Amino acid sequence: MVDQPRVTEKEARAVAEEARESGWQKPSFAKELYLGRFRMDLIHPHPKASDEDAAKAEKFLTRLKEYCATLDPAVIEREARIPDDYVKGLAELGCFGIKIPESYGGLGLTQVAYNQALMLVGSVHSTLAVLLSAHQSIGVPEPLKLAGTPEQKAAWLPRCAKGAVSAFLLTEPDVGSDPARLATTAVPTEDGEAYELDGVKLWTTNGVVAELLVVMARVPQSEGHRGGVTAFVVEADTPGITVERRNMFMGLRGIENGVTRFHKVRVPKENIVGGEGKGLRIALATLNTGRLSVPGSCAGASKWALKIAREWSAERVQWGKPVGRHEAVSAKISFVAATTFALEAVVELSAHMADQGRNDIRIEAALAKLWASEMSCQVADELMQIRGGRGYETAESLAARGERAVPVEQLVRDLRINRIFEGSSEIMRLLIAREAVDAHLAAAGDLADAEADLQSKARAAAKASGFYAKWLPQLVAGKGQVPSSFREFGSLAGHLRFVERTARKLARSTFYGMARWQAGLEQRQGFLGRVVDIGAELFAMAAACVRAEMLRGEDAGRGEEAYELADVFCRQSRLRVEGLFEALWNNTDSADRRLAKGVLDGRYSWLEDGVLDPSEGTGPWIADWRAGASDEENVARRYLPSTR
Repeated sequence: MVDQPRVTEKEARAVAEEARESGWQKPSFAKELYLGRFRMDLIHPHPKASDEDAAKAEKFLTRLKEYCATLDPAVIEREARIPDDYVKGLAELGCFGIKIPESYGGLGLTQVAYNQALMLVGSVHSTLAVLLSAHQSIGVPEPLKLAGTPEQKAAWLPRCAKGAVSAFLLTEPDVGSDPARLATTAVPTEDGEAYELDGVKLWTTNGVVAELLVVMARVPQSEGHRGGVTAFVVEADTPGITVERRNMFMGLRGIENGVTRFHKVRVPKENIVGGEGKGLRIALATLNTGRLSVPGSCAGASKWALKIAREWSAERVQWGKPVGRHEAVSAKISFVAATTFALEAVVELSAHMADQGRNDIRIEAALAKLWASEMSCQVADELMQIRGGRGYETAESLAARGERAVPVEQLVRDLRINRIFEGSSEIMRLLIAREAVDAHLAAAGDLADAEADLQSKARAAAKASGFYAKWLPQLVAGKGQVPSSFREFGSLAGHLRFVERTARKLARSTFYGMARWQAGLEQRQGFLGRVVDIGAELFAMAAACVRAEMLRGEDAGRGEEAYELADVFCRQSRLRVEGLFEALWNNTDSADRRLAKGVLDGRYSWLEDGVLDPSEGTGPWIADWRAGASDEENVARRYLPSTR
């Protein structure tokens, strides 16, 4: 096993802080929202694709839909793999180069078209969308587009566009969201022409079948080498690379996700992307737009759920009328429909903003990923409840009984991972919170530093008072208190006034938290998480209203229906926002921390009596734990069995 770097919490935070992009050269709608400024001019009128881009996308999506209709999702689910001819068919259509420029052999389509393609293939089977998104959103193409040299792009982008599958390798058995502890090393060779990679990467999506890898490894500091986490493009057939395992999961059957070991793998220095020590920054920049693939897939899944809910609730009769006519079920249908509209609104707006490039969307992309992954799981859960036992039963079992094979339980399993990968919901809330309170931290200076001395804090307080003296008065009144504001949105104007008022209220609440806890604010993760969630709801409300107005301008009939969907969504969202505000100050956070500490200290271990302790089992890996090996060694034995 490669030795884990031993770092303190402060050191780990410093590494993460150094990797984040700290400047704001372009405006950000979401950042302004958290500061109490509702910048409608940044999202309205709703951005649109050019006629040329729209025509290219429509032509491709039409061909893709025709091909998808020939695929059998049951084959993927039953065999837990994507057939080779399915992959070949997608490659022939250009699906592996949707966002790669035409000059490098790709289709050169927009983020909007890319998301639509993911929705389409995902409606066949979720793993098809994962295959394409892991390849393009975080695999080799995106880092090269952001930071690759002309030579690197010419060498690898055409291969990726033709179907050479790529993968992104960051996570390790003991390293998830804490990059400071990255153990995989890249040691410069004596001749100075290459690096030797050693280490193990876990959960390498596409890694089992990939031809090209983006590998994050730590270069030691030495003379002539700045060191730090560095991104390398690595040929998957390089000597010393071993795929030791293909992992199996609760959902996403067919995903080619594995464990990859590097042992003295020689990688030419020309394969470094962006320079030594730039790996984490490249990874974060890649995820800014790469995260938009997740909400795209979530929106597609919700659209499918709406279709199934509508069809079943109209045909299933109980107590003399369709179940959808009973209020207990109609409330669920309303939630599914309204949320689906908002999910698509968030995805469309974020993707268009990414295509335009005039806004900084790092917060918007993170909000879209967080909110879409959480809400789509609720949609799937409501669909299962609507379908009842048939929702819990597998599609294969339904078909065997002669019923329509509707894979609702598969949807629930497949969607669940979206709240974990590419940044868990908990990590996303911390990431967004860091960006949302950036202006406060900058103003507070040493007030937000727990280790600063009293003199430094006094100087910081004087500086902060100047910032807040100008900023706080702006939060007293705004367009949300003027009845005539946003009148062009008709019946939705009241919801936009609510967003404007609530943004100011949210900013004031953030200030109260900063004043109350100062340097301790970053430890108040419950408070910060609720601040983030309120902003996510406000973002979704604004996106829904703007999209409804855009649709009304394009088609009066559909626009009226969109207004109805947006109105109900905003009503539902407002109730969630009110609950989150109440929980900012009235919660069980302190009690939860105390209780959790007691649990970890073993204080309540008697509560576990009456169930079988896993250590009492007889499986072979249990014996390893009993043998007294270290946790690290046992993790390796449990999760990294060699198949050589």
